[in-house]
Amino acid sequence: QVQVVESGGGLVQPGGSLRLSCAASENIFSINAMAWWREAPGKEREFVARIFSAGFTNYADSVKGRFTISRDNAKNTVYLQMNDLKPEDTAVYYCTANIRITPASSQYSYWGRGTQVTVSS
Repeated sequence: QVQVVESGGGLVQPGGSLRLSCAASENIFSINAMAWWREAPGKEREFVARIFSAGFTNYADSVKGRFTISRDNAKNTVYLQMNDLKPEDTAVYYCTANIRITPASSQYSYWGRGTQVTVSS
């Protein structure tokens, strides 16, 4: 069974930093894009950042220059380094991974259960 598990959330003061991690199961054939999304209370889930297996990245305008996404393909892991955090970054952060379990299978997007990030003084 494929699992995608986030970690690293917590409470941080405005201007602080956090690093989120997301690890996908090891028994899979390949992972294409991995991404972070977030959902704040009372708001729709929104895109944060994405990284493809070759390393190409894109970001939401609201986090450009403050957040950095990276990945370790050998560990099936994606990271989100978040700097200069603001109260409006408070949300549950979700990781997604586009996974092909075997060479013959289709690619599907798997979601983690999320990790809470709270930015408050």
